[in-house]
Amino acid sequence: MDKFNLPFQLFLDSKSGIRRGKLYIRGKSAKTPLFMPVATRGTVRALTPSQLKEIGFEMILSNTYHLHERPGEEIINKLGGLHKFMNWDGLILTDSGGYQVFSLSSYRKVTDDGVVFRSILDGNEILLTPEKVLEIQKKLNSDIAIFLDECPEYPCTAKREEESVKRTLKFAERSIKVERNPGQLFFGVVQGGMNFKLRQECALALLSLGVDGFAIGGLSVGEEATLTKEVLAATLEVIPDDKPRYLMGVGSDILTYVKMGIDMFDSVFPTRIARHGTAILYNKGRINISNKRFKDDESPLDVDCDCYTCRNFSRAYLRHLFVCNELLGKTLLSIHNLSVLYKIVNALNS
Repeated sequence: MDKFNLPFQLFLDSKSGIRRGKLYIRGKSAKTPLFMPVATRGTVRALTPSQLKEIGFEMILSNTYHLHERPGEEIINKLGGLHKFMNWDGLILTDSGGYQVFSLSSYRKVTDDGVVFRSILDGNEILLTPEKVLEIQKKLNSDIAIFLDECPEYPCTAKREEESVKRTLKFAERSIKVERNPGQLFFGVVQGGMNFKLRQECALALLSLGVDGFAIGGLSVGEEATLTKEVLAATLEVIPDDKPRYLMGVGSDILTYVKMGIDMFDSVFPTRIARHGTAILYNKGRINISNKRFKDDESPLDVDCDCYTCRNFSRAYLRHLFVCNELLGKTLLSIHNLSVLYKIVNALNS
């Protein structure tokens, strides 16, 4: 069989136990473990697609709900799909909007049919069913489409955890029946709150449906980090090695999660803190470049980094940009923070 007919190839490092793999989708590939910059509305804020490619990224994430709100999937489809619309020739994963079920709780109502949102733009009601969510993602023509799910709040009761899993699986049973675009992969979402047994039941049910991969949701929503790891470990026990595992919305402590068996990550964290002047230093914590002590510092932002920002600009200049509220400062720190994360993950898959 030709390798491009296999969506995921896995290689286990016998010494470290780290999973190294490759996703093959529509003739394109991406090495795992991988981190996906978040292009919620079809753009990673303050960065161009060419800047992302220069760093080395092969896949990004966009959001179904927000693109449905504006400009609308019909316009994007008419203009050639999301890849062409945003001029990105790498891979794209589109989230279902399931996280917005959690984060926009004051704007929505969840039923067994789907989710009714009150538009954050004009207040009109929007009904997103499991089928509608995938139809939107088909029109966006993303490479990986995520099923609609329900993420319970934390903390919550055992009854609430059971209800969310039941609904997530009902949504998944309807979702798997939707005809996909050629070559498009379908990922189901594992929910279950902090209940080990429910998490495993949800994952096994998704496996029986024939999903291409697993998106693990509902973690890092306020619980202690030790509990996150315990729940994740229990979940991974029942997911087969040959299925890609995507830990949703996590952009910190990546090395720990890779060692546990995670292949894919995403987070707005590195670019969000960059826009507020915070730089991640390679193996040295963080600094805020607006600090007065950098006023005449001629050294690069991070002496251990060779990204575009660190090769070309001093800490003094970067501080100047932020003090003057110049947009270039947000771009340069975003390039650096994403470069650091890319290096950390790329060191694991090479």
